[in-house]
Amino acid sequence: MKIFSGTSNPVLAREIADYLNLSLSAIELKKFKDSEISVKIGENVRGVDVFLVQSTCNPANDYLMELLLMIDAAFRASAKRITAVIPYFGYARQDRKVEPRVPISAKVVANILHSVGVNRILTMELHSEQIQGFFDMPVDNLYAGPILVDYIKRIDIQDAVVVTPDTGGAERARALAKKLHAGLALIDKRRPEANVSEVMHVIGAVEGKNCILVDDMIDTGGSISAAARALKENGARDIYCLATHGVLSADASMKLDAAGFKELIITNTIPVPDGKRPKHTTVLSTAQLFGEAIRRIHNGESISSLFS
Repeated sequence: MKIFSGTSNPVLAREIADYLNLSLSAIELKKFKDSEISVKIGENVRGVDVFLVQSTCNPANDYLMELLLMIDAAFRASAKRITAVIPYFGYARQDRKVEPRVPISAKVVANILHSVGVNRILTMELHSEQIQGFFDMPVDNLYAGPILVDYIKRIDIQDAVVVTPDTGGAERARALAKKLHAGLALIDKRRPEANVSEVMHVIGAVEGKNCILVDDMIDTGGSISAAARALKENGARDIYCLATHGVLSADASMKLDAAGFKELIITNTIPVPDGKRPKHTTVLSTAQLFGEAIRRIHNGESISSLFS
Protein backbone atom coordinates (compact mmCIF):
# COMPACT_ATOMS: atom_id res chain seq x y z
CA MET A 1 0.00 0.00 0.00
CA LYS A 2 1.24 3.48 -0.89
CA ILE A 3 -0.37 6.87 -0.22
CA PHE A 4 0.21 9.88 -2.45
CA SER A 5 -0.96 13.43 -1.83
CA GLY A 6 -2.07 16.05 -4.31
CA THR A 7 -1.56 19.72 -3.54
CA SER A 8 -5.10 20.44 -2.28
CA ASN A 9 -4.79 19.04 1.26
CA PRO A 10 -1.27 17.76 2.03
CA VAL A 11 -1.68 18.22 5.80
CA LEU A 12 -4.63 15.83 5.95
CA ALA A 13 -2.80 13.36 3.70
CA ARG A 14 0.19 13.44 6.03
CA GLU A 15 -2.04 12.83 9.07
CA ILE A 16 -3.67 9.86 7.30
CA ALA A 17 -0.25 8.39 6.51
CA ASP A 18 0.84 8.92 10.14
CA TYR A 19 -2.22 7.01 11.36
CA LEU A 20 -1.20 4.09 9.13
CA ASN A 21 2.46 4.31 10.21
CA LEU A 22 3.47 5.13 6.64
CA SER A 23 5.30 7.95 4.94
CA LEU A 24 3.72 9.77 2.03
CA SER A 25 5.13 8.36 -1.20
CA ALA A 26 7.10 10.56 -3.57
CA ILE A 27 5.29 12.47 -6.30
CA GLU A 28 6.32 15.53 -8.29
CA LEU A 29 3.54 18.03 -9.00
CA LYS A 30 4.20 21.29 -10.78
CA LYS A 31 2.77 23.78 -13.26
CA PHE A 32 4.26 25.02 -16.49
CA LYS A 33 4.22 28.74 -17.21
CA ASP A 34 0.98 28.39 -19.20
CA SER A 35 -0.69 26.72 -16.14
CA GLU A 36 -0.57 23.17 -17.55
CA ILE A 37 -0.19 20.65 -14.72
CA SER A 38 2.66 18.15 -14.70
CA VAL A 39 2.65 14.94 -12.62
CA LYS A 40 5.38 12.37 -12.05
CA ILE A 41 5.18 9.52 -9.54
CA GLY A 42 8.57 9.25 -7.89
CA GLU A 43 8.71 5.55 -7.03
CA ASN A 44 7.70 2.11 -8.28
CA VAL A 45 3.97 1.32 -7.93
CA ARG A 46 3.75 -1.83 -10.08
CA GLY A 47 1.40 -4.27 -8.34
CA VAL A 48 0.80 -1.79 -5.49
CA ASP A 49 -2.48 -0.76 -3.81
CA VAL A 50 -2.39 3.01 -4.48
CA PHE A 51 -4.38 5.66 -2.59
CA LEU A 52 -4.43 9.21 -3.98
CA VAL A 53 -5.57 11.90 -1.51
CA GLN A 54 -7.04 15.02 -3.14
CA SER A 55 -9.98 17.27 -2.26
CA THR A 56 -11.55 18.94 -5.28
CA CYS A 57 -12.10 22.26 -3.50
CA ASN A 58 -11.23 25.76 -4.73
CA PRO A 59 -9.70 25.97 -7.33
CA ALA A 60 -11.85 22.94 -8.12
CA ASN A 61 -10.91 22.58 -11.78
CA ASP A 62 -7.16 22.67 -11.11
CA TYR A 63 -7.37 20.13 -8.30
CA LEU A 64 -9.68 17.87 -10.30
CA MET A 65 -7.29 17.94 -13.27
CA GLU A 66 -4.37 17.20 -10.97
CA LEU A 67 -6.24 14.19 -9.55
CA LEU A 68 -7.04 12.88 -13.05
CA LEU A 69 -3.39 13.07 -14.06
CA MET A 70 -2.31 11.35 -10.83
CA ILE A 71 -4.75 8.52 -11.55
CA ASP A 72 -3.54 8.16 -15.12
CA ALA A 73 0.10 8.15 -14.00
CA ALA A 74 -0.62 5.35 -11.50
CA PHE A 75 -2.64 3.42 -14.10
CA ARG A 76 0.16 3.60 -16.69
CA ALA A 77 2.68 2.58 -14.02
CA SER A 78 0.74 -0.70 -13.53
CA ALA A 79 -0.66 -0.08 -10.05
CA LYS A 80 -2.72 -3.07 -8.89
CA ARG A 81 -5.62 -0.92 -7.66
CA ILE A 82 -6.16 2.85 -7.60
CA THR A 83 -8.41 4.45 -4.97
CA ALA A 84 -9.16 8.16 -5.22
CA VAL A 85 -9.52 9.50 -1.68
CA ILE A 86 -11.59 12.67 -2.16
CA PRO A 87 -12.39 14.14 1.28
CA TYR A 88 -14.45 16.90 -0.36
CA PHE A 89 -16.08 16.00 -3.67
CA GLY A 90 -16.57 19.16 -5.74
CA TYR A 91 -19.49 19.54 -8.16
CA ALA A 92 -21.64 17.38 -5.84
CA ARG A 93 -24.33 20.06 -5.57
CA GLN A 94 -24.98 19.85 -9.32
CA ASP A 95 -26.54 16.40 -9.02
CA ARG A 96 -29.78 16.86 -11.00
CA LYS A 97 -31.49 19.01 -13.61
CA VAL A 98 -33.13 21.85 -11.71
CA GLU A 99 -34.01 23.73 -14.91
CA PRO A 100 -33.91 23.08 -18.65
CA ARG A 101 -30.65 22.93 -20.64
CA VAL A 102 -28.25 22.41 -17.74
CA PRO A 103 -25.76 19.55 -17.21
CA ILE A 104 -25.71 17.06 -14.37
CA SER A 105 -22.16 18.03 -13.49
CA ALA A 106 -21.65 15.49 -10.70
CA LYS A 107 -22.35 12.71 -13.23
CA VAL A 108 -19.90 14.28 -15.71
CA VAL A 109 -17.14 14.26 -13.06
CA ALA A 110 -17.97 10.62 -12.19
CA ASN A 111 -17.68 9.66 -15.86
CA ILE A 112 -14.32 11.40 -16.21
CA LEU A 113 -12.90 9.70 -13.12
CA HIS A 114 -14.03 6.32 -14.45
CA SER A 115 -12.50 6.98 -17.86
CA VAL A 116 -8.97 7.52 -16.52
CA GLY A 117 -8.86 4.17 -14.75
CA VAL A 118 -9.68 4.72 -11.07
CA ASN A 119 -10.97 1.57 -9.36
CA ARG A 120 -12.61 2.95 -6.23
CA ILE A 121 -13.74 6.22 -4.65
CA LEU A 122 -13.43 7.04 -0.94
CA THR A 123 -15.11 10.29 0.04
CA MET A 124 -16.96 11.97 2.91
CA GLU A 125 -20.47 13.38 3.22
CA LEU A 126 -21.56 13.55 -0.41
CA HIS A 127 -24.10 16.33 -0.84
CA SER A 128 -26.68 13.70 -1.74
CA GLU A 129 -26.50 9.94 -1.33
CA GLN A 130 -27.68 9.18 -4.88
CA ILE A 131 -24.41 10.51 -6.32
CA GLN A 132 -22.93 7.10 -5.47
CA GLY A 133 -25.10 5.73 -8.28
CA PHE A 134 -23.34 8.00 -10.80
CA PHE A 135 -20.18 5.89 -10.51
CA ASP A 136 -19.61 2.56 -12.26
CA MET A 137 -17.26 1.48 -9.47
CA PRO A 138 -17.45 1.01 -5.68
CA VAL A 139 -17.91 4.22 -3.67
CA ASP A 140 -17.38 4.43 0.08
CA ASN A 141 -19.10 7.52 1.48
CA LEU A 142 -17.87 8.20 5.02
CA TYR A 143 -19.79 10.20 7.60
CA ALA A 144 -18.30 12.83 9.89
CA GLY A 145 -21.08 12.19 12.42
CA PRO A 146 -19.00 10.17 14.92
CA ILE A 147 -16.31 12.89 15.00
CA LEU A 148 -18.82 15.71 15.41
CA VAL A 149 -20.97 13.90 17.98
CA ASP A 150 -17.93 13.04 20.08
CA TYR A 151 -16.87 16.69 20.15
CA ILE A 152 -20.36 18.02 20.98
CA LYS A 153 -20.66 15.53 23.84
CA ARG A 154 -17.30 16.69 25.21
CA ILE A 155 -18.29 20.37 25.30
CA ASP A 156 -21.60 19.34 26.97
CA ILE A 157 -24.20 21.74 25.56
CA GLN A 158 -27.21 21.91 27.89
CA ASP A 159 -30.84 22.40 26.72
CA ALA A 160 -29.76 21.64 23.16
CA VAL A 161 -31.90 21.70 20.04
CA VAL A 162 -30.49 20.48 16.74
CA VAL A 163 -31.62 22.68 13.84
CA THR A 164 -31.44 21.97 10.12
CA PRO A 165 -31.26 25.10 7.94
CA ASP A 166 -33.35 23.46 5.18
CA THR A 167 -35.64 20.49 4.68
CA GLY A 168 -32.97 18.60 2.71
CA GLY A 169 -30.89 18.16 5.87
CA ALA A 170 -33.73 16.86 8.04
CA GLU A 171 -32.46 13.27 8.11
CA ARG A 172 -28.95 14.40 9.10
CA ALA A 173 -30.32 16.65 11.87
CA ARG A 174 -32.69 13.96 13.16
CA ALA A 175 -29.85 11.43 13.45
CA LEU A 176 -27.67 13.93 15.32
CA ALA A 177 -30.50 14.92 17.66
CA LYS A 178 -31.14 11.26 18.49
CA LYS A 179 -27.48 10.66 19.38
CA LEU A 180 -27.34 13.79 21.53
CA HIS A 181 -30.79 13.23 23.12
CA ALA A 182 -31.66 16.74 21.98
CA GLY A 183 -34.70 18.43 20.48
CA LEU A 184 -35.19 19.04 16.77
CA ALA A 185 -36.19 22.15 14.81
CA LEU A 186 -36.38 23.08 11.13
CA ILE A 187 -35.80 26.26 9.15
CA ASP A 188 -38.23 26.72 6.26
CA LYS A 189 -36.07 28.31 3.57
CA ARG A 190 -36.62 29.45 0.02
CA ARG A 191 -33.74 29.69 -2.48
CA PRO A 192 -34.65 32.02 -5.39
CA GLU A 193 -31.23 31.51 -7.01
CA ALA A 194 -27.87 29.82 -6.37
CA ASN A 195 -26.07 31.03 -3.21
CA VAL A 196 -29.11 33.14 -2.22
CA SER A 197 -31.61 32.03 0.42
CA GLU A 198 -34.54 33.52 2.33
CA VAL A 199 -35.62 32.24 5.74
CA MET A 200 -39.41 32.03 5.99
CA HIS A 201 -40.24 30.23 9.25
CA VAL A 202 -38.68 28.45 12.23
CA ILE A 203 -40.55 25.21 12.92
CA GLY A 204 -39.99 23.87 16.41
CA ALA A 205 -39.40 25.16 19.95
CA VAL A 206 -36.12 27.10 20.15
CA GLU A 207 -36.93 29.83 22.70
CA GLY A 208 -34.47 29.69 25.60
CA LYS A 209 -32.59 26.80 24.00
CA ASN A 210 -28.98 26.40 22.87
CA CYS A 211 -29.22 25.64 19.16
CA ILE A 212 -26.87 23.51 17.06
CA LEU A 213 -27.23 24.35 13.37
CA VAL A 214 -26.02 21.38 11.31
CA ASP A 215 -25.31 21.17 7.57
CA ASP A 216 -23.05 19.19 5.26
CA MET A 217 -21.16 22.31 4.09
CA ILE A 218 -20.84 26.06 4.48
CA ASP A 219 -20.15 27.83 1.19
CA THR A 220 -20.84 31.58 1.15
CA GLY A 221 -22.25 31.48 4.69
CA GLY A 222 -25.45 33.27 3.67
CA SER A 223 -27.92 30.48 4.44
CA ILE A 224 -26.45 29.50 7.79
CA SER A 225 -26.08 33.14 8.90
CA ALA A 226 -29.69 33.90 7.97
CA ALA A 227 -30.78 30.81 9.91
CA ALA A 228 -28.82 32.01 12.97
CA ARG A 229 -30.52 35.41 12.83
CA ALA A 230 -33.94 33.75 12.60
CA LEU A 231 -33.17 31.60 15.64
CA LYS A 232 -32.08 34.67 17.62
CA GLU A 233 -35.31 36.45 16.66
CA ASN A 234 -37.21 33.43 17.98
CA GLY A 235 -35.53 33.60 21.38
CA ALA A 236 -32.64 31.13 21.05
CA ARG A 237 -29.71 31.51 23.46
CA ASP A 238 -26.26 30.42 22.21
CA ILE A 239 -26.01 29.16 18.63
CA TYR A 240 -23.42 26.64 17.49
CA CYS A 241 -22.75 25.78 13.85
CA LEU A 242 -21.72 22.28 12.82
CA ALA A 243 -20.62 21.41 9.28
CA THR A 244 -18.43 18.79 7.63
CA HIS A 245 -17.02 20.88 4.77
CA GLY A 246 -15.85 24.45 5.36
CA VAL A 247 -15.91 25.72 1.75
CA LEU A 248 -16.02 29.36 2.96
CA SER A 249 -16.19 31.11 -0.39
CA ALA A 250 -16.02 34.87 -0.99
CA ASP A 251 -16.87 36.85 2.18
CA ALA A 252 -18.19 33.85 4.14
CA SER A 253 -15.93 34.55 7.13
CA MET A 254 -17.33 38.07 7.54
CA LYS A 255 -20.92 36.80 7.36
CA LEU A 256 -20.25 34.08 9.91
CA ASP A 257 -18.54 36.51 12.28
CA ALA A 258 -21.52 38.88 12.00
CA ALA A 259 -23.95 36.02 12.72
CA GLY A 260 -22.55 35.75 16.25
CA PHE A 261 -22.06 31.99 16.58
CA LYS A 262 -20.84 30.77 19.94
CA GLU A 263 -18.65 28.29 18.05
CA LEU A 264 -18.21 27.19 14.45
CA ILE A 265 -17.20 23.52 14.20
CA ILE A 266 -15.93 22.12 10.88
CA THR A 267 -13.60 19.33 9.76
CA ASN A 268 -10.35 19.44 7.80
CA THR A 269 -11.69 17.91 4.56
CA ILE A 270 -10.90 21.35 3.09
CA PRO A 271 -7.91 23.32 4.39
CA VAL A 272 -8.93 26.71 5.80
CA PRO A 273 -6.12 29.30 5.90
CA ASP A 274 -5.87 31.27 9.16
CA GLY A 275 -6.70 34.48 7.31
CA LYS A 276 -10.05 33.07 6.09
CA ARG A 277 -10.97 31.32 9.33
CA PRO A 278 -13.95 32.90 11.15
CA LYS A 279 -13.76 33.71 14.85
CA HIS A 280 -14.42 30.93 17.37
CA THR A 281 -13.71 28.20 14.82
CA THR A 282 -12.78 24.65 15.81
CA VAL A 283 -11.38 22.34 13.11
CA LEU A 284 -11.69 18.60 13.78
CA SER A 285 -9.45 16.08 12.03
CA THR A 286 -10.91 13.36 9.81
CA ALA A 287 -7.52 11.66 9.41
CA GLN A 288 -8.20 8.74 11.77
CA LEU A 289 -11.52 7.94 10.05
CA PHE A 290 -9.99 8.10 6.56
CA GLY A 291 -6.94 6.17 7.72
CA GLU A 292 -9.04 3.37 9.20
CA ALA A 293 -11.19 3.24 6.07
CA ILE A 294 -8.07 2.95 3.89
CA ARG A 295 -6.70 0.17 6.11
CA ARG A 296 -9.98 -1.74 5.81
CA ILE A 297 -10.18 -1.29 2.04
CA HIS A 298 -6.63 -2.57 1.71
CA ASN A 299 -7.38 -5.61 3.92
CA GLY A 300 -10.81 -6.33 2.40
CA GLU A 301 -12.68 -5.53 5.62
CA SER A 302 -16.06 -3.87 6.20
CA ILE A 303 -16.35 -0.06 6.02
CA SER A 304 -19.98 0.12 7.10
CA SER A 305 -19.16 -1.38 10.51
CA LEU A 306 -17.31 1.87 11.30
CA PHE A 307 -20.74 3.50 11.70
CA SER A 308 -22.88 0.66 13.03
